[in-house]
Amino acid sequence: MADGQNEHRFPCDTCGSDLRFDPGDHHLTCDHCGNVQAIEGAGPWQGSIVELDFQRAVQQRLADEDIEETRVNACPNCGAQTEFDPDIHAAECPFCATPVVTDTGTHRHIKPRGLLPFALEEGQAHDAMAAWLGGLWFAPNGLTDYARKGRKMNGIYVPYWTFDADTKSRYTGQRGTHYYVTKTVVRDGKRRNVRVRKTRWRPASGRVARFFDDVLVLASRSLPKTYTDGLEPWDLSALEPYNPEYLAGFRAEGYQVELADGFTEARAYMDRMIQRDVKYDIGGDAQRVHSVDTDVRDVTFKHVLLPIWLAAYKYRGETYRFVVNGRTGRVQGERPYSAWKIAFAVTLGLILALGVGFVIANSQ
Repeated sequence: MADGQNEHRFPCDTCGSDLRFDPGDHHLTCDHCGNVQAIEGAGPWQGSIVELDFQRAVQQRLADEDIEETRVNACPNCGAQTEFDPDIHAAECPFCATPVVTDTGTHRHIKPRGLLPFALEEGQAHDAMAAWLGGLWFAPNGLTDYARKGRKMNGIYVPYWTFDADTKSRYTGQRGTHYYVTKTVVRDGKRRNVRVRKTRWRPASGRVARFFDDVLVLASRSLPKTYTDGLEPWDLSALEPYNPEYLAGFRAEGYQVELADGFTEARAYMDRMIQRDVKYDIGGDAQRVHSVDTDVRDVTFKHVLLPIWLAAYKYRGETYRFVVNGRTGRVQGERPYSAWKIAFAVTLGLILALGVGFVIANSQ
């Protein structure tokens, strides 16, 4: 079992200060003396990340090397569980900016199998967020200026599950074929012939099969799912085998969605895709699906960490959160509104409408 107490701290060979992962150059850097250290085993990965058996995990029969313990703190406001270094005893929750006094408890959980290392530095993420805010015309100027002043963003590795499964489904339904008939109708006292579409239904049944690879499920409840969904797509083909050196200088959030609950969400996605496959297999102009019986086999999973730059700003008593994809720079977040900008836009719209009406009235 891994000991998470000191797992993510790496001393500099030259001065002994902590090294941090540098997304720009893909190595460890010492901010104190400038020493650069290569990440052991980094570079193109020639193999594949080994999946874990879902049933063994649900039955708590995973091997000890697949489990780790890390020191985490749960935010009393949003519930986020983030890792802290052993010498930190007070901090601010990176997800909601709530002051947090850390504890010394540990969290036993399934160890990550892979991660996507940060590719964007903090400055690049900040520029992406500022550009996104600048494009929101109704955003308060004060918040935009506050965010642009360069307040520190937090680099967080957010937990996800990925699931693989082999599915075979039998279905029953109906195939609809459109045809047209001519009917005579009376409109405005006149008789007219119109074409009316009808559908002829015939029974249909069959089988479809699909192998699902890396169905991605967010394992965190700290951020609205609409935000994290908006950061997609993630290039999961670029996943690296889990290496704690990539976490040096960053935080990692512990998963809050348990494995079985994650698979329930993944299965709902699979069912939607199977429903689409069934309709395609039925064919015709329209389809009715009466029943689908799916056999799901060989379910495997991975716990993976994906990189997000996060900013939580308190402005005039409200907390605004912005997230940036640590690989692509895609931005999502709260969309604040400025009351005076909205009032100005409404007033301007009324003036323009009155002006157009005045011109039309005088031209008649």
